[in-house]
Amino acid sequence: PKVYITVAGRSNALSGLVDGTVAAPVIACPPYSDRFGGADIFSSLRMPSGIAPAVVLEPSGAALLAAKILSLAEPALRERVAAAQEAAMQTIMSDDRSLRDS
Repeated sequence: PKVYITVAGRSNALSGLVDGTVAAPVIACPPYSDRFGGADIFSSLRMPSGIAPAVVLEPSGAALLAAKILSLAEPALRERVAAAQEAAMQTIMSDDRSLRDS
């Protein structure tokens, strides 16, 4: 299995081009730019009919989505993703307790 993560700013034709030429999932992860006030994200969201890359704004989120997709065929990866999510949840719960106790 393959997953493609595309990183292209401004008009982001790259994500649509890759999605239209491969059968594997494509994750568009456009970099944020202050130059256009964030409006350049729309070029990642509005794709032609039949073109459907997933759009994830944070690189870590794009990597997590790719890992989840790939874990469908890899039980060991699925366990690692689950362990990472559990660790993240424990960190959030601990941080929340610390805030409430302070």
